[in-house]
Order: sequence, then structure tokens, then C-alpha cells
Amino acid sequence: MARPEKVRLGEILVQQKLLSEDQLNSALAEQKRSGRKLGRVFVDNGFVTEEQISGALARQLNIPYINLKFYNINAEVVRLLPETAARRFRALVLEDRRETVLVGVSDPTDLFAYDEIARLLRKGVELAVVNETEVLAAIDRIYRRTGEITGLARELEQDMGDAFVDFGALAANPGLEEAPIVKLLQSVFDDATQVRASDIHIEPQDSRLQIRFRIDGVLHLQTEADAKIATPLALRLKLMADLDISEKRLPQDGRFAVKVRNQRVDVRISTMPTQYGESVVMRLLNQAGTTLRLDAIGMPPWLVERFRAIVQRPNGLVLVTGPTGSGKTTTLYSALAELNSVEKKLITVEDPVEYRLSGINQVQVNDKIELSFARVLRSALRQDPDIVLVGEMRDQETAQIGLRAAMTGHLVLSTLHTNDAASTPLRLMDMGVPRYMVGGSLQAVLAQRLVRVICESCSTEYQPAPPEYGWLRAELGEHAQTTRFFHGKGCSHCNGTGYRGRTGVYELLEMTRKVLDAVNHPDPSHFLAAAQAEMGGNTLRRHAVQLAVQGRTTIAEAMRVSNQLED
Repeated sequence: MARPEKVRLGEILVQQKLLSEDQLNSALAEQKRSGRKLGRVFVDNGFVTEEQISGALARQLNIPYINLKFYNINAEVVRLLPETAARRFRALVLEDRRETVLVGVSDPTDLFAYDEIARLLRKGVELAVVNETEVLAAIDRIYRRTGEITGLARELEQDMGDAFVDFGALAANPGLEEAPIVKLLQSVFDDATQVRASDIHIEPQDSRLQIRFRIDGVLHLQTEADAKIATPLALRLKLMADLDISEKRLPQDGRFAVKVRNQRVDVRISTMPTQYGESVVMRLLNQAGTTLRLDAIGMPPWLVERFRAIVQRPNGLVLVTGPTGSGKTTTLYSALAELNSVEKKLITVEDPVEYRLSGINQVQVNDKIELSFARVLRSALRQDPDIVLVGEMRDQETAQIGLRAAMTGHLVLSTLHTNDAASTPLRLMDMGVPRYMVGGSLQAVLAQRLVRVICESCSTEYQPAPPEYGWLRAELGEHAQTTRFFHGKGCSHCNGTGYRGRTGVYELLEMTRKVLDAVNHPDPSHFLAAAQAEMGGNTLRRHAVQLAVQGRTTIAEAMRVSNQLED
């Protein structure tokens, strides 16, 4: 391919009638003031999309436009270009064609970038246009820090030798950023953020230390290192969380914040003594990347409308149920974010505080000083709240206080660990809550789970296995034979898993008059039948099957949710 010629982006967009002269002049004036790239000004102002810019450049220069979302990138080929150059020029090597290479760039008119890429690769360069946002996402995904983390772990092993490391002195050392252990932790946090990990597990074993990331609910091994660096890693993390570094026999919990890729990430840390040392688990809460809206967490539109109407009521108890890690807290905070206003006082009682929202009074439970859920909840009710969020109904006392608050004019939101919505009122009564309180306060129960979403970049149709077909026939009848089903083959976008991201699966039980009447019936089966009739088939199992039919998740994921309900 010949060396590209310099062209004017604004003129191309005007010629192709994607931009008006007035918009171009406005953008040029703003570019002069801000110094930003002209293409970025166009996109940020909503004049055109990145796809439109890329398509226009491709047509003008007669080169292909490649949508990286649907392109299976070869990581080894991409790494032919050093990461610094890839980031600087917003470029990805897509194909090695022996004599030439195909390189995707966001700005094919950058002549200096073309010359520099050709010099670094020492081959002829053929260009394709790609979106800048997708290029940066691919760079973050592919130039992972696995090698760097392993190298830093080896460096730390060598630095330690057999000597004792005084981390108390290290914490006060102004040259801390140069310490291998800090470099290692920074790389671990960077890599975990790049792959959207929710948790980091640092686990000492007999002869090695393993570091694993939980991504979309499943643990993946990140690296392994010598077991002797487990103790200094745990010590450094405990210092960061202001925990007692001399206490190694008891579990400890804390939190701290780190800056990763110019974003604040809150970290909840838990340490636990094991046979070979202290196991450390860290939950990553990236506040900047969290969208707290009910319509952004996977609820179907009809359910969003009904649930919003319920939480807008002035009083009553609304429960969200499900096992640990099913997204209950995210759902409740999404509701709180929509309810939060100057006219309402909101108080949360949590252990721990996961999301921090301005305008809401959040209280952290602390059992060490006898600051229990029940005690904080009693005090919260004297603060004249409109809405109270109780992190979890853990015991009879907390449940009864919450229900009384709901009966006396407060909206109370909370969580409970039950398998499904229908069994939740019975669980409250098993905890010792009187029937009249359940019937008089409980407004609705939302049960939920999380399922993994098929990676859209490698989604492909497939024929379900015989056991899957048997399960589908039980759920769908004859429609199972005519429905198309999909799964992910595994690609660079999903790290070979076939899944990327998770979405919610829900069922909602509203406490209508018929259901409330059934609460007072002595036979639990009578209430369960009334609850199932009220839900009308809109169950967790049905929602999971619908997601599989829509091609959003796999049959295996839908079956997993169903199996959980039968446990």
C-alpha cells in the first residue's frame, strides 16, 4: 500500500454530508480553544459518531473499516508492535501477512504514525480504519500485565532472600513507589481493572503463592509465585488498610482506596489465617464505572416499571433476596439513586458500606464496639428518615425493628438470603416475626440471580447437547425444537471464555390482597400456591430461559440458575 496522503477530516465529513459547515466552524473554534483533536470535538459535541468518522475516512482513502467488536484479535500478532507505540498511535497489528502487516489505526491520515509503525515493524504496512474507543479497549485487554506481574514477583523474591523486610520502615520511606512489592501490587490492581475483575484472591499454598481474579463470577488464575512473598504481600496490604500487622491468628476486615488508571477504586479487604499463611481477598468497587439505574442492571422493562412504582410508595418493607454475590446491593442502590432527592432523608445501615452516594447518610456497622444493625437502626429511626436501607435482615431483632418502621410511615429496603421470592415471607416468620407484622408491612419481594452474558464478538449458533435438549423440552415444549440457541466460541475479547459481562435474572412477588390473606393460613403450602399464582409464571427460571432463547446467555447458565433453585 502506498503511503497515505494528508487529508482534512472536517472537509471529508462535510463532503459526505455527515457534517454541516456551521458545525465544522463551531468545532474548529472549540478545537482552537481547547487543543483537543478535531475528531474528538465532533464526537463529544454529538455532531457525528466514531463509526461515522471511521466509515468516512475509509471511503475517502479507499481502505477497509474494521469493527473490532466482531474481529477475533490474535494477541501474539498485536504484540509485534510495542505497547507504547500502540497507545501513542492508537494502532493495533491485526494480521501478519509475511511481507506486509495489516494495522488498524484510528487516524489513517497521521503520516508520522505510519512511518514510525513501518520502522518498528520493519515490514510494509497496510492500513485499516478502527474506532479509537475500541482500539484503546483492545490495548487494555491484550497488553495485560501478566508477564510484568510475574517478573515483579520474581524480583521481590530475589530482593527478599532470607532477610526480614521491615514494612513499618518501608511505609515511611519516601521512595516507596520504587519498592518491588508496591510495583507488584500496582500491576495487580491495574490488570484486575483491565479485565473487569470483581475480586482479587491472594492465596498461599504449600510451595507457591497463587493470585486469582474473579471475572464474571468465575475465578481465573493470574499468576503463581514463590510462597515466601505471601507474608510481605499480606503485610503491605494490611498496612494500606490500617489493620493490625502483628495479628496473624485472627481474621481482619478493612478497606482502602487506590488510584488505578486515573480512577478511584475502593477496595474491601478480608484476611484469614490458613495452614500456609494469611489468605487475602479484595473486593474491587470501581465507583466511576458503576451505573446505578434500575434500567441498566438487566431488569426487563415491565419489571422496571413495576418495581419503580413499588419503591415510590411512602411506606412499607421491600426485600431483595438471593445468595451472596447475586447483585442484591447493586439493585437496592440503583433504587436509592433514583429515590435520592433534596426533599427526602435517606439513611443506610450496612456492613460494609459498598457504594458511596452523596446526599445519603451511610452508617457502617461495627460489632467490635457493639454498633449492631439493630442498634444503628433504632438510632436511625430517631433521625426522622423518609427511607431506610438495612444491609441485611440478619436476625429476629433487626427484622422486627425494620418491619415496625415500615408500619409507622417509613419506606424500608433490605436484603434476605432466600432461594426465591415465594419463600421469603415464610422465612421471616421462621425468624420469629409475627404473621401480622409480615402481612401489615411487607410490600414486595424481588428475588434475583446473575448469569453470564454471551460475548457478542464470538457468539455463534450451536446445537444443544441431549441433556440440554431434555431440559429445554421440559421448559419450552415443542418450541425447543424450532428455537435457535447460541454460545460463545471464545475469543480475544472474552479471554477465551465465551462470556463477557453479567446480567440479572429476576422474579417479583407483590403482596396483593390475595397473597396477604394467604399469609395468615396455617398451612405454608397454601401461601406458596397463592404466591406462585400471583407471579403468573414470571419466575427466575422462566426469565433465565427467556435470556437463553433471546441469545443473551447460554443454556448452561440458565440450567445453573434452575439448579440453584432446587438446592
